[in-house]
Amino acid sequence: MVDRTPVCLTIATSDSGGGAGIQADLKAFAAQGVHGTSAIVGLTAQSTVAVTRIEQVSPAMIVEQVRVVVEDLGVDAVKIGMVGTQASIAAVVEALGLLPAGTPVVLDPVMVAESGARLLEPAAHRDLVEGLLPRTTVVTPNLPEALALAGLADDPERADDDARVEEVARAIAALGPSAVLITGGHRGVAADTLLLPDGSVRRFAGERHPDGAAHGSGCTHSSTLAARLALGDGLERAARVARAVAGEAVRRGLRDVGAGAGPVDALDLPALRALAAGVADAVAPVPDALATP
Repeated sequence: MVDRTPVCLTIATSDSGGGAGIQADLKAFAAQGVHGTSAIVGLTAQSTVAVTRIEQVSPAMIVEQVRVVVEDLGVDAVKIGMVGTQASIAAVVEALGLLPAGTPVVLDPVMVAESGARLLEPAAHRDLVEGLLPRTTVVTPNLPEALALAGLADDPERADDDARVEEVARAIAALGPSAVLITGGHRGVAADTLLLPDGSVRRFAGERHPDGAAHGSGCTHSSTLAARLALGDGLERAARVARAVAGEAVRRGLRDVGAGAGPVDALDLPALRALAAGVADAVAPVPDALATP
């Protein structure tokens, strides 16, 4: 047991639809019982069907958000999400230098939104690989992102070939991260593949859930992983929990929200509504101070 509330920091972009990005990260942190803090890198005008506009926060503001959190609250683990541009990546690299040595860093290399919109500028790809990967404890791409990071061609016939996925993971590891976790959401078999720092491989199989509410699943996965590391879990245990939690969040996904891919539910909102309703029903009614006379 920890003797204080762990603090996680997400360095990522806001999703105005509340399904992914900063909003998903903070929900995932809360679901694991850690305090979530944030450094917002950019803003998206985003719904379940499209991303219509993206604006970046100034590099100086990115660094300052991290500095004040580190100096006052402390940071036990970091999750990095959508960073978008070369200037933002440079600021994030600078900000990571403010962390205490050994702070776990989880990088979710967000490149494309669930709606299909591209979220990483082509010119920023090299900066992400050369600037962020070597500073990362564990990187958590899905298979298409993993192939892009490794500079390997897609091979649809081998998407479910464990040997192929392991090959891709080792190619990414050669770029500098301590560990690589390729998630199974874009494979026929819903299995995560974890390449540990010692070169050994672990695979975590999971159930495939119905489509329609996977928006934010990658953010939830990587943020849960960061939260578990902040709580003191080892990498393998943290990865197992992240796989299970992300899968459950998709299973409970809000398929009645929005016209496109609904957001995952990391908090079990129906259960929270039922709890609140039970408390409300047990309280004697009082006059509504806001009611019109």
